[in-house]
Amino acid sequence: MRKRARVIYNPSSGREALKKDLIDILDVFEQAGYETSAFATTPAPNSARDEANRAARDGFELLVAAGGDGTINEVVNGIAGLKKRPKMAIIPAGTTNDYARALHIPREDPLAAAKVVLKQQTIKMDIGLAADNYFVNIAGGGRLTELTYDVPSELKSLFGYLAYLVKGAELLPRIKPFEMDLKYDGEDYKGKASMFFLALTNSIGGFEQIVPDASLNDGKFTMIIVKTSNLVEIMRLITMVLNGGKHINDPKIIYRKVSKVNVKPVNGSRIMINLDGEYGGDAPMTFTDLKQHIEFFANLDDIPDDAVEEESPEYIEAERKFVEGVGGLPEDERDPEQDDDSEQS
Repeated sequence: MRKRARVIYNPSSGREALKKDLIDILDVFEQAGYETSAFATTPAPNSARDEANRAARDGFELLVAAGGDGTINEVVNGIAGLKKRPKMAIIPAGTTNDYARALHIPREDPLAAAKVVLKQQTIKMDIGLAADNYFVNIAGGGRLTELTYDVPSELKSLFGYLAYLVKGAELLPRIKPFEMDLKYDGEDYKGKASMFFLALTNSIGGFEQIVPDASLNDGKFTMIIVKTSNLVEIMRLITMVLNGGKHINDPKIIYRKVSKVNVKPVNGSRIMINLDGEYGGDAPMTFTDLKQHIEFFANLDDIPDDAVEEESPEYIEAERKFVEGVGGLPEDERDPEQDDDSEQS
């Protein structure tokens, strides 16, 4: 029986360049051996997520998220909780396209991005779990992490990443510290901070040096806590980021590799959580790195070797036992990893 692929595309992403190439994109996946169909997302809430979940349950072997980072996030949220998850490919058509940048997929040419599948190179990527939601690139809290809420979609489409830079410059003087309590892998930080990040890749908001030593599938977030809210110091830290990621050893930064983080507000402060650029609820919240959870097509030839961890024999054996353990469950059973962590959060 021939394999099937479902292209889930956002017709309003970016400059809408995707639609004119859609027929050729479908043909590329046909060449790769997939009987391919397409679904255009609608303005209805969770349109991409719901279609991804339906297609996965229907047995599609490949889901293609075509749009911005938000579309990728929705598709991942549609399948990450299932015990049987299809492979994914991405065709970037958004503003910053952080995930495509991390996987070295062409960001300006949708057809070239689709042709990555013809190389037959894949990587099992870590996925983040935050309460009941998943994220693929970044979770964070603090005033600067809220700038993605404040940039109108029309500005994102017309001016791309420039819109984020302008809004970020406007927000910098308004950054305020707040009390927080972060527990992570046996350590604890309790005090003032202006923001924190949990990164799964090296690309955050178009900057590739915020996490200069990122690994894509090692089972650990890169956690960054910014302890200062002083405008001059934050500008100095940003300069260090742009000059090769030298910020990671600065005393105003806590930089750690962690697999699980619990964030709580202190003294009644509110911490809004950003998940892949969208509001994801308020702390308290627990974040868990799900190691090598979803397999993506990627341009592995261009990804540095130290960003990819090969599967150890122990991990392969653990995965085999996991599959055997859930083999008797109903097909639509939720992934136990989600259930366990949701209870803890």
